[in-house]
Amino acid sequence: MRVAPKEGVAVAAAATDTRNGFRWGLLVAGVLGFCLPLTAAVLPEDRADALYHAYSGGGLDVSGPSILVRKQLGKYSSLFGNYYVDSISSASIDVVTTASPYTEYREEKTAGSTFLYEKTLFNLSFTNSEESDFSANSATFGISHSLFGDLTTVSLGYGQGWDTIRRRADKAGNIDPNFEKKADRQRFRLGLSQVLSKNSLIDLNYELITDEGYLNNPYRSVRYLDGSGGYQFQAEQYPNTRTSHALGLKALYYLPYRAAVHGEVRGFIDTWGINAMIGEVGYVHPLGKAWTLEASYRYYTQSRADFYSDLFPRQDAQNYLARDKELGTYYSHGLGLGASYHFARQGWGFIDKGSLNVKYNYMQFNYQDFRDLRAEGFTPGTEPLYSFSAYVLRLFVSIWY
Repeated sequence: MRVAPKEGVAVAAAATDTRNGFRWGLLVAGVLGFCLPLTAAVLPEDRADALYHAYSGGGLDVSGPSILVRKQLGKYSSLFGNYYVDSISSASIDVVTTASPYTEYREEKTAGSTFLYEKTLFNLSFTNSEESDFSANSATFGISHSLFGDLTTVSLGYGQGWDTIRRRADKAGNIDPNFEKKADRQRFRLGLSQVLSKNSLIDLNYELITDEGYLNNPYRSVRYLDGSGGYQFQAEQYPNTRTSHALGLKALYYLPYRAAVHGEVRGFIDTWGINAMIGEVGYVHPLGKAWTLEASYRYYTQSRADFYSDLFPRQDAQNYLARDKELGTYYSHGLGLGASYHFARQGWGFIDKGSLNVKYNYMQFNYQDFRDLRAEGFTPGTEPLYSFSAYVLRLFVSIWY
């Protein structure tokens, strides 16, 4: 089961939540590397990508394949489809301290289209994601328009999501027939891409997200002092609304020897009291005509939600209660490495060109107010702070045809 997206967290810690898994949009960012929106109104190229990804860290393992295919229809339209699978196995700290390890299977399907009218692109897509105890549907619409000789691109976007949250009744995975909750999401996006010179681009994006409905996880608990020197657990309780704002700036500069450097800074705030900031720098280097190497470093930091606490002083201490570590105070570092081999550069049958790619990311997460309950012999509230490392491995082949 996945709760409504935590956008501030997802920016830097995709898949670190024990039930969130991966989303294709985040994977595509890793697959394609750093890229800015097209600064000219042209249809996407015909292309197919086959991806295998694996995440491991903090007792959570996520792996699976994905297929993405895009095809132009005439001069003014393009269609795409994506099929994506997650196999999830979790014995994370949240699970082993309050529940039982579990396995889960998630299947996601997306279909969409792009239409070109003079210098304007229109994008439509629909996504369905299914797990045994969670269903998510979303529809998005976007429009981008090129100005000033294709040096400037302005984009607008809107998305609507509908989630159905269920709950397993027992260890066998049977669903509780008396528990079914709803959550709705809306996302508004405004972007500006600008060519500064023949070697440099910038991209400025603003995003507003509103969530309403059942926003917490039915399996999560908070702990509170029981008055006898120990602690007990009770269910989490979140507000049923949330509004978040994110503002990001990216820059890309091409170097004289075909290499490129890029950077990004992104800020996030929401009505739950979370403030977050992410910074990233990277370098892309060609090696001969067939190879491309890349490296990046990312740093992320956030403050806790107003209603978060690792240990509450008593039962029902306040109206809203949370102990999800991803709503706490923490920071993370990440190092990314990648290599691409470009083949069939002169064409090969129906293939115009292709690439074989491997991407590896190592991440370290350090929590400042979430404690490791697996440690024994400590007074409640003095247990060691929790930290863990994780990696993401992506192997994929891309073919243009």
